[in-house]
Amino acid sequence: MEILRAAENGDSQESQATLMMFGGLALMTLGAGLILTTPIVRKYLGGLDVGKLLQAAGPDFERYMKLKSM
Repeated sequence: MEILRAAENGDSQESQATLMMFGGLALMTLGAGLILTTPIVRKYLGGLDVGKLLQAAGPDFERYMKLKSM
């Protein structure tokens, strides 16, 4: 019933876009989980230091946020 009321009010495009965004996010999370549970991938990522990777990505992320705010 909520979907029908949203369609009558003209909010269907925004609702559909939000639903698609969250659906895509759920699929990406599921896919990443399936990939990371594979023993071969876990073996290759075992030597990867995630902390160093995040520290290296920090300045790039800050630069991106500054550019986005402009």
